[in-house]
Amino acid sequence: MSSGKTERLAGSEGVKRAAEILCAGGTVAFPTETVYGLGANALDATAVAKIFAAKERPGWDPVIAHVSDRAMVDRVAEVPAGAERLMEAFWPGPLTILLPRVSAVPDSVTAGRPLVGVRMPRHELALELIREAGVPLAAPSANRFGRTSPTSAAHVLEDLDGRIDAVLDGGSTEVGVESTVIGPSENGAEWVIYRPGGISKEVLEGVLGVGSVTVFQPVERVGDDSAPESLPSPGVGIRHYAPRARLMLVGEPSKRRGPVELSLIEAIDELPEPPGAVGVMLPDGWDAAGAALVFPWGQWGDGEALARRMFAGLRELDEAGAEVIVCPVPEMGGIGEAIRDRLRKAAREK
Repeated sequence: MSSGKTERLAGSEGVKRAAEILCAGGTVAFPTETVYGLGANALDATAVAKIFAAKERPGWDPVIAHVSDRAMVDRVAEVPAGAERLMEAFWPGPLTILLPRVSAVPDSVTAGRPLVGVRMPRHELALELIREAGVPLAAPSANRFGRTSPTSAAHVLEDLDGRIDAVLDGGSTEVGVESTVIGPSENGAEWVIYRPGGISKEVLEGVLGVGSVTVFQPVERVGDDSAPESLPSPGVGIRHYAPRARLMLVGEPSKRRGPVELSLIEAIDELPEPPGAVGVMLPDGWDAAGAALVFPWGQWGDGEALARRMFAGLRELDEAGAEVIVCPVPEMGGIGEAIRDRLRKAAREK
């Protein structure tokens, strides 16, 4: 973990400086199209350990190796035919594929498991950085473990200033939620989505075949640092992405009896007195008269806009002093599944 001030870098010169830090075994946060990642040389166990120290991330939670081209994949993994089809269809882009690791990959990257998550990001600054460094980058999201994911360099510094060597500022991210993670089932007959993201099950089945993709159901409880078992994929822990405030979800699709906007108003009115400052993730045109703090979330039917602004909104309401954040749950398909996944994990108490 860095003991000095975190450098804030930008542009081509910033990329060169960031690559120097990575090649020297340091840590650099960098933008992708999904969220900001905290990178280190994926083939250097000592460098990867600095990611876990900075984030206070437990060793049972694996991280993703980011690559800049197809040739770099071979430095971290073997590629079966089905995975090759996914790469051709969706890379560069927000899809992480679990692949058989090669021996050069440290155990810490995979939490000791035989598969490594690999992704080629779509963000040009991320690709430029990986090419300049010349090594695959292990990179989970650039935040303290379990906290809200960062979608700007400012968010990274809120959590990690002084704990990492540098952050490469590429502005706000485009997608706003982490990549979809997919891997082979245990019997190899189908594919499993371990974490929903910007690429939906239906879109994946368009390449792999209808009925060939299932969705992973996480266990109800994961262990602590001393737990003997590791997670099969990044992002499947039960409580994750959480603000400091208590997150209260309303209008869950399975429990909905009326308009979501009405459920939101009722939930605010029914909060016990005094609940502390109430923050609301408020879609455009909705009413939240009982809320002290409001984040304008965007158009309710626009899943991409809601995903892009979700983590920023939770962070903003946290920083404004909200003790309770009330958030409606969208029902749309596609990226809506990723939004629901993140909100449900953030709202869990443990």
